[in-house]
Amino acid sequence: MVKIRLRRMGAKKQPTYRFVVTDARSPRDGRFIEILGHYNPRTEPKTVVIDEAKAKEWLAKGAQPSDPVRRLFAEKGLVERGKVPDTKRKPKSEESVA
Repeated sequence: MVKIRLRRMGAKKQPTYRFVVTDARSPRDGRFIEILGHYNPRTEPKTVVIDEAKAKEWLAKGAQPSDPVRRLFAEKGLVERGKVPDTKRKPKSEESVA
C-alpha cells in the first residue's frame, strides 16, 4: 500500500517534516517515491506548504494519508474533515470490564 506520511528532517530537537509518498513497508526516514511539501511546527504560525496538485493526484490513485497528514490536509481542504479513529485507547466501558 502507498501512504502519505511525514518524514522527519532537521537537527536534534529542532524538527521539521516533509510530506512524502512512500511504500507502507519503508521506514519513517527511509526510501520514498515523491516529496509533496513541508511542515514546520516550530514557527508561529505553523508553516504548511503542500503541492496541492500532486497531493490530489496521489489521493486519487489511492494513497492513504497517516493521521497527522490527514489532519493537516483537512486544514488545507484537501481531504474531508472527519473523525480519525483513536486506535491507541479502549473505550471506558471496555476498560472497566477487563
